[in-house]
Amino acid sequence: MNNNDILKSLRYTFDYGDDQMIKLFKQGGRETDREEVSNWLKKEEDEAYKPIYDIDLAAFLNGFIIKHRGKQDGKEPVPEKRLNNNTIFRKLKIALELKDEDILQILDDADFRFSKHELSAIFRKPTQSQYRDCKDQVLRYFLRGLQVKYRND
Repeated sequence: MNNNDILKSLRYTFDYGDDQMIKLFKQGGRETDREEVSNWLKKEEDEAYKPIYDIDLAAFLNGFIIKHRGKQDGKEPVPEKRLNNNTIFRKLKIALELKDEDILQILDDADFRFSKHELSAIFRKPTQSQYRDCKDQVLRYFLRGLQVKYRND
């Protein structure tokens, strides 16, 4: 899934303004400004559109975790240089303090059926034999379900 689409979805779901977005990036260890955030949120057809790289999205997600869970004692979280859907899904699960049952309900709210076994395979370590890659479709439905649950419309 496109990093820019993930960022747009989270901004919409939690109704973050530019200042809140900049603050989340800063909490995650990435200095940015309004213009850069705006360019990440533009449509691909727009000339000012800029892709958001994995390390930048990881910084945003780390800031998202800090906003929702608070700052942990000890060292600052370091943004990953490479992200995949499994890592993004895990960070969202941590930030929102979701249990497996919560995630399954969120997916169900988005009209997507998923089993507990399939879900646990996504959160396993890649070295385990039961590990499965999180497909774009699963992450897309999860983000849609988050909108159903958290969007205040």
